[in-house]
Amino acid sequence: MTELPELAPAVPEIFLAVAAMALLMFGVFKGQSATRPTAYLALGVLAVAAVLVWNVEVPVVTFSDLFVADEFGVFMKLLVLLGTAVALLMSIDFIEREGMDRFEYPVLFLFAATGMMMMVSANDLMSLYIGLELQSLSLYVVAAFHRDSVRSAEAGLKYFVLGALSSGLFLYGASMVYGFAGTTNFSDLAALFEGGQASSLGLVVGIAFVSAALAFKVSAAPFHMWTPDVYEGAPTPVTAFFASAPKVAAMALFVRVLVGPFGELVADWQQIVVVTAMLSMVLGAFAALPQTNIKRLLAYSSIGHVGYALVGLASGTEAGIHGVMIYMAIYMLMTLGVFAVVLTMRINGRQVEAIEDFAGLSRTHPLVAACMAVLMFSMAGIPPLAGFFAKFYVFGAAIEAGLFVLAVIGVLASAVAAYYYLRIVKLMYFDDVSEPFDSPIGRDTGVVIAGTTLVMVLFIVFPSTITAAAQSAAAAFFGS
Repeated sequence: MTELPELAPAVPEIFLAVAAMALLMFGVFKGQSATRPTAYLALGVLAVAAVLVWNVEVPVVTFSDLFVADEFGVFMKLLVLLGTAVALLMSIDFIEREGMDRFEYPVLFLFAATGMMMMVSANDLMSLYIGLELQSLSLYVVAAFHRDSVRSAEAGLKYFVLGALSSGLFLYGASMVYGFAGTTNFSDLAALFEGGQASSLGLVVGIAFVSAALAFKVSAAPFHMWTPDVYEGAPTPVTAFFASAPKVAAMALFVRVLVGPFGELVADWQQIVVVTAMLSMVLGAFAALPQTNIKRLLAYSSIGHVGYALVGLASGTEAGIHGVMIYMAIYMLMTLGVFAVVLTMRINGRQVEAIEDFAGLSRTHPLVAACMAVLMFSMAGIPPLAGFFAKFYVFGAAIEAGLFVLAVIGVLASAVAAYYYLRIVKLMYFDDVSEPFDSPIGRDTGVVIAGTTLVMVLFIVFPSTITAAAQSAAAAFFGS
């Protein structure tokens, strides 16, 4: 008789999937008027899922070694759930205002979150692929959710086509790994390479293909081509979602795949990650300079930030992974705050996206301008704000690992990128008002802006709130 797998470690994912299907049926029977109740119920579901994640006993491997629950997964899943909840909260007023209020919207967020959590807990390339596709299919739909907008439909189509390409790359890489290693299970792969046994050329090629697919998911250069168009075309709260939770999940996946089963082959994949990090940082810094649309600028900014996070991964050490986790936590909050400000960019009821529209914001909306200035300074990495410490941890890990050139390029790219962040501050405080934004800005949006700004300011006072959790999660990942 076949024994049932241990279900307890996967209870958060099971609950999220069942709740999403229940809300789908609720919406079907209630009709389109169910959008707002469904969204608030979805927020409650995400909160319950976070409690369940927090109470999972770790470490546990179950479902025939396909699923792992550990402290690293708990940390990343909590970030995923927080990012999803904040993006959904920012969406409620927006989708009603833009005529996109359909109950499927919050349900798709829940399915995407389920896929992301499965990605974080994957212990096999096949279970990883299932989670990846569940997340991606939901994201393709929400990118094109504004059906009356040509730009939104184009964004969804581009994301789908290029996403299919990355899926092909991943499956080809996974087949190469299976062909040369005889397994796709992370535990078996880790045991196979224990002691630093030499890898075959075919296996290295397989790792390269898998890494390319993962680089696409985190929008790292040179696989970033979808990012500016999708960020610009998708509805703004959806863009905020893309820039937060899925990026955290994809980076967690990057770490789990490379440091877990292929940890002993660090010399083989380190060169790939170093080149990807360099390209992302440089492209993110220089390509954003001529941008005139704030969403395109934030797209290139996100490419640069992924490059900084990859600096920590490139070190391949516990300190580096610790830095990656802190970086992703701070980056996610900064990004959500900035996109909440972008949501306030409405003139006479019309959403505007030009960077020049920030001119004189300090005189018409002083509190919003002050919060945006703090978020921009933090994005630029100016002390004592949280963004500075995020870069401090990853660059410090790179220097400890002897990657001096990578750290220097990162610092120089940060200096270049600071120009376009500070330009927005200059527009808000030193230029004349062209046309003021509408008032009021919305309660939910205001809460997100104020909350994320406070975290950026108070991080220096209470750093251990994030650093201690990241430290224990990184230590557990390395078994120390």
